[in-house]
Amino acid sequence: MELSARNQLKGKVTNVELGAVMANIKIEVTEPGVITAAITKESAERLGLAEGDDVVALIKSTEVIVGK
Repeated sequence: MELSARNQLKGKVTNVELGAVMANIKIEVTEPGVITAAITKESAERLGLAEGDDVVALIKSTEVIVGK
């Protein structure tokens, strides 16, 4: 499946919890080894980002869509 969204992480379902309306799906992520963050130049400069820095990548979203 091809999608325009760049925050796609491939994985395997490890648990399915079905509720009356919603379902919680646990996914063990195996790929990608590298993700790309598109941030403003101002943010990169404010953080002083440079190659070799240890950072945390947070994916901001109001929902997670599962494709199979």
